[in-house]
Order: sequence, then C-alpha cells, then structure tokens
Amino acid sequence: MNVSIKKAKRQECDLIHHMQIKSFAATLEKYKDYDTSPGNETVEKILNRFDQLATDYYLIENENKIVGAIRIVRNEKENVYRVSPIFILPEHHGKGIAQEVFELIEKEYSWVAKWQLDTILQEQQLCYLYEKLGYRKTGVEEIISDKMTIVYYEKLI
Repeated sequence: MNVSIKKAKRQECDLIHHMQIKSFAATLEKYKDYDTSPGNETVEKILNRFDQLATDYYLIENENKIVGAIRIVRNEKENVYRVSPIFILPEHHGKGIAQEVFELIEKEYSWVAKWQLDTILQEQQLCYLYEKLGYRKTGVEEIISDKMTIVYYEKLI
C-alpha cells in the first residue's frame, strides 16, 4: 500500500463531488437522510466549501490512483481542526487507507491540539475505526431519524 494525500485544486471539485456521491450512496439509500447526507450534496456546495478560507481539501491516493478525499476545517484561533467529511471509494474499503490518511493528516497539521469529527452511531465499523485511531465520544448525539443518530468524536493530541 502506498497512500498519500495532495492538496486539491478548485478545478478538482467535480471529481471530489463524483467520488463523494459514490462513496455515500449506500448510507444515503440505507438511512434516507436526504437533508444531511454528503451523498446528496451538490457540486455547488462543495465549491462553496472549497472557497471557505478555513477549509482544506485533499485528494487521497493509493498506488497512484485517486481513491477518495478528505476535508479539513481549521479553527486556528482555538487550535481545533475538524474532519468533515472523509470518504474512500467503496471498491477501496477494507485496505487500511483511512487509517493511513489520518496519520498523514496528523503529521501535516502537527501543531493541532484537538481534532473533531462526527459519524453515524449505527455504523459500528466507522465508530470502531475512529475509536481505534484515538477518537473518543464527546457525549453529544443528534437524532436525525428513528434509524439514524449522529455521534460526535474528538481526539486530543
């Protein structure tokens, strides 16, 4: 495995959008969360986020193929950074890519004191991954529907 990240360019937002839709299609279908799912976002929303001064998008590569992306939202004043979202194309799941990406991101932003993210409580594999990486539940949960709850995590460095 040869995982790397590279800062995305604005003209790559269409590619990011395509991968995001594909990556979140299964959870969108499962939970029908059309208002909150990254799988239902428009390319305009990604472009708007890309243009935010506190946002960094990275393309994720493995074996010289683009396999996903990650967005980092910087709160430099409080030194708290947020992952929102990270996604790997479904055909590349289960290879340890996300784990490598988190290591690379933490090295890229080595000065960060606290990382935050959220995920779907019912997606136990994702919860397990984040907990394995050192993230802890904050105790804050947001019920989206009777089938889906968003759980918030943080990691202190």
